[in-house]
Amino acid sequence: MITISNPGKLWDQSVSVGKMVLGKLMATLKTKLRTLKMKTSAVDDGNSSHSYDKIEKSESMRVEIRSKKARKLIEETLRVADSPKTTKSYSF
Repeated sequence: MITISNPGKLWDQSVSVGKMVLGKLMATLKTKLRTLKMKTSAVDDGNSSHSYDKIEKSESMRVEIRSKKARKLIEETLRVADSPKTTKSYSF
């Protein structure tokens, strides 16, 4: 049978070893991420994949946007009108 004279000390040692392992792991991950970022930035310099062409809005898209705004305004107006306030004040 094994007896441990000071279990708190053993716990502290295992925690410090765990911290060292975690620190090494974090350093490795940071290095790998840094090299990955450098590789992707070198690839992106020649071919810019982050730029997009702006899409022109069609008339139907404009109508849809206006109708969504109108529906939102109507819902907000109805919500204010139906609120149980004793004194009603209108801002128009």
